[in-house]
Amino acid sequence: MQLHPPLQKACARRTYEVTEADLPLSCPLKDMRLWDAHPRVYLPIEATGHAICPYCDAEFVLKNE
Repeated sequence: MQLHPPLQKACARRTYEVTEADLPLSCPLKDMRLWDAHPRVYLPIEATGHAICPYCDAEFVLKNE
């Protein structure tokens, strides 16, 4: 019996849409596995609605719910 859904591969896509529920925003995201990813970094997205990870260049766009 599996209690949690499997974690996503970290940094597998180039663009991610996130919501206020994902704040504070980090890359890799909270539901991504960490063992094969870069160190977790927190990204300031609140002011502009847009952030790019300095490690993997993943782009994050804040969507209104």
